[in-house]
Parts: sequence; structure tokens; C-alpha cells
Amino acid sequence: MTVPGSWYLALSAVVFAIGALGVLTRRNVLIMFMCVELMLNAANLAFVTFARMLDDIGGEALVFFVLVVAAAEVVVGLGIVVSIFRRRHSATADDLHVMKG
Repeated sequence: MTVPGSWYLALSAVVFAIGALGVLTRRNVLIMFMCVELMLNAANLAFVTFARMLDDIGGEALVFFVLVVAAAEVVVGLGIVVSIFRRRHSATADDLHVMKG
């Protein structure tokens, strides 16, 4: 017995909505990064689901590019958070003005 593709797409939509809600409501930068990662993983799930439903390898290939972008986002984002932590001992979205010149 296999699970229909529509269930995977529904799960992807729910995970994406949770990530979007987290980005819009949270002030902690680390939580915001985790929510962005949730959104990217939801998109990956949708790509793989469509690739499986359409018998096309393009969805799986696109997932690798999304994973590379997610890894680069984590590296740059955590670098910014560490530099804010060195100047202050907290990191919220409002603390980004510390990075000005």
C-alpha cells in the first residue's frame, strides 16, 4: 500500500506554513533560520513528490541545488549571528543595525 502524492503535498504545505509563521512571528535570529530551513525542506518535499508523480528526475536534481543554497544560507547567517553575539550577548532581528559600518 502506497501513500498518495497529495498527502505529501499537504504535509509540505503544512510544514511550509509553520516555517512562514515562525519567520513572521519570532524575533530570535536562530529560530528564524530554523524556520527558513523548514520552508526550504517543505519545498524539497514538494519537488521530490512532483518528480515522483511525473516520473521525472528534474525534481530530485533541483533538490540538490536547494540544499546547496540552504547550506550557504546557514554559513552566512551563522557568521552574522556570531558577529552580533561578539558585540552583544543576545541576537534578535532588531540587533542587525549593529552591523552598520
